[in-house]
Amino acid sequence: MTTVISVRFRNGTKTYYFDPRGIDVHTGDDVVVETAQGLELARCAQGCHEVEDDQVVQPLRPLVRIATENDRNTDAYNRTREKEAFEICQKKIAAHKLEMKLVRVECSFDGSKIIFFFTADGRVDFRELVKDLAGVFRSRIELRQIGVRDEAKMLGGLGICGRPFCCAQFMDDFMPVSIKMAKTQNLSLNPTKISGTCGRLMCCLKYEQDAYEDALKRLPKNDSFVLTPDGTGNVSDVNVLKEKVSVKLDDRNEAPRVYHNCEVCVLRNGKGSREGIEIPDRRPERYVEEQEELSVPSVVSDFTPVLLPDDEDAREERPEKRRRGRRGGRKNAAETSAESPREATVEVRPAVKAEPKQGEGRRRHNRSKVKTGAPAETVTAKPAVVAAPSETPHKRTHRGGRRHRGGKPKAEG
Repeated sequence: MTTVISVRFRNGTKTYYFDPRGIDVHTGDDVVVETAQGLELARCAQGCHEVEDDQVVQPLRPLVRIATENDRNTDAYNRTREKEAFEICQKKIAAHKLEMKLVRVECSFDGSKIIFFFTADGRVDFRELVKDLAGVFRSRIELRQIGVRDEAKMLGGLGICGRPFCCAQFMDDFMPVSIKMAKTQNLSLNPTKISGTCGRLMCCLKYEQDAYEDALKRLPKNDSFVLTPDGTGNVSDVNVLKEKVSVKLDDRNEAPRVYHNCEVCVLRNGKGSREGIEIPDRRPERYVEEQEELSVPSVVSDFTPVLLPDDEDAREERPEKRRRGRRGGRKNAAETSAESPREATVEVRPAVKAEPKQGEGRRRHNRSKVKTGAPAETVTAKPAVVAAPSETPHKRTHRGGRRHRGGKPKAEG
């Protein structure tokens, strides 16, 4: 086992191992390390830890020191030099009329070298450009041509999925991607849908390729001769994600039926002739998907409300008429007196029908109200008082009244 620290350089996702040389380094610390290009400022991605010996590339370069305040100031000064160098280089490219696109400028930690990254369709003769840049900056100049995928990794951005580029966020190295992966995953072969911002095939096509290849080994191919619970037929379509196939049955002229992979017995995988193929007598069984049982809490049905003693007394003293009125029915006085716990004599006499006034023919007559209050009392309904007819001239009555055409009331009798 070898004790190392993992560091990550500026705007990079790949980690490198360095020898801490007994220095206690924590995650997130800025460190100065020795590289093949000289001293560089980096950030510790993982503190002192042990790894296998075969994972370390010898010779293991050492850690120089933990970054100080002067080191951070030097790095900030180099960042300002990079911005100035970027603008000057663009002007020089336009002056020399070179077909190249400047992507990024990096200045070494000690300031002895400046690296210019650019993209171009072919080879570019930039010898005159290097001489001009060296005369301006008085340091070593290096120009590197990179690809479009490296450009996207350096600049960063958002993909068509709405997330940051995988190459700029967590990918250490680029993975080979081919158009065969898009065909295996049944994706549209439209270049605008399967290509990234860099113009190359999307790196995420590689993520699910192994799962698709494993599923295709278990599923039949198109035009395969299969046996289903409903008979024989040919496979017309394959759904890799759901592991289902669409089969067009031989004895039924209808749309293809969908079966699970467990319901299909492959008699011939792929295209070919049916001659010499024996069809088993026993058909595959139906596939039943397991459904999760939802636990429903039981409802307490035998719930008995608890009444306090005061409530029970109030319930007994409540009038009998109000209790029965809620039920929607009424009983006569005889039944009321028979069921009443107290012995009460109630005598009800018919009320005298009063003659209606002029224009009050449609009004409902007031009913006599009988109260069953105190026991052993006789309640007699009094006759209604009949009002004398009015002698004033006829006027328009209020709502519910009757208006005669002649303007005079009808003579009685």
